[in-house]
Amino acid sequence: MIDFDYAVPTSLSEAVSLMGSNGGSARMLAGGTDLLIMMRAGRRLAKLVVDAKSVPELNELSLTDSGLNLGAATSCKRIWDDEPVVQAYPALNDSASIIGSVQIQGRASVGGNLCNAAPSADCTPTLIVHSGVCTIAGPNGTRQVPVEEFCTGPGTNVLQPGELLVNIKLPSAPTNSGAHYLRFTPRNEMDIAVAGSAAFVQLDESKQNFASARISLAAVAPTPLFAKAAGDLLVGKPVNEESIQQAAEAAKAVAKPITDMRGTVDQRIHLVGVLTARALRKAVERAREA
Repeated sequence: MIDFDYAVPTSLSEAVSLMGSNGGSARMLAGGTDLLIMMRAGRRLAKLVVDAKSVPELNELSLTDSGLNLGAATSCKRIWDDEPVVQAYPALNDSASIIGSVQIQGRASVGGNLCNAAPSADCTPTLIVHSGVCTIAGPNGTRQVPVEEFCTGPGTNVLQPGELLVNIKLPSAPTNSGAHYLRFTPRNEMDIAVAGSAAFVQLDESKQNFASARISLAAVAPTPLFAKAAGDLLVGKPVNEESIQQAAEAAKAVAKPITDMRGTVDQRIHLVGVLTARALRKAVERAREA
């Protein structure tokens, strides 16, 4: 690993200043579970590593009437350890509780998972179906970007030199809504998704028809994929197996997987249909229980 400087800012303004004063050679360390490994392998270079764990805004986890404010450095463990958050956003817990081991989850963050921009990221599809919005800070001020637009390719995102992700804000879940994330892996734990699917649904007052839906996929495109057309297909349709299968087929149609050591194109497309249908069924179950 190449030598680097290390800084621990205690305020957001100090973090922005450090990130912006190093000509794009600074890296933000939210948990370090990806960054340090990639730096050791030479896949990421940094002259300065800026530790996010002492910046209050980057570690906020607050649930209000308007929704959830999720700081970029908030660990996965803090999410699944917070019962009100788990109750309000169970799909977020679905994702946060399967990233690595328990030890990894004590450091790994949802924001880091997003910034790492892996196509197989487990948290990103859940953030997408919950209509999450990223707050980004940098030398030129702050801006907001929907989560579905944040990742631009494998390992790349919209952050410009000197910018950092401050938080992700999820709106409050509407009445009669539910969400779920699940993935397929060869092992039950500590593995990377061969394919994953997140689904969010809102039912009408009778709970017999879909009022709205959002579907997002993991590991089947260059970025976590927002399958907008598949979700839109459900609007106004009855909650039954025919509707769910139609949405699952629409999700399969937009998947753009590759064949690699973890799975083939055909296997991944098949999995998209299976996982999307299962995610929708569980999301409906949670919506009816809400």
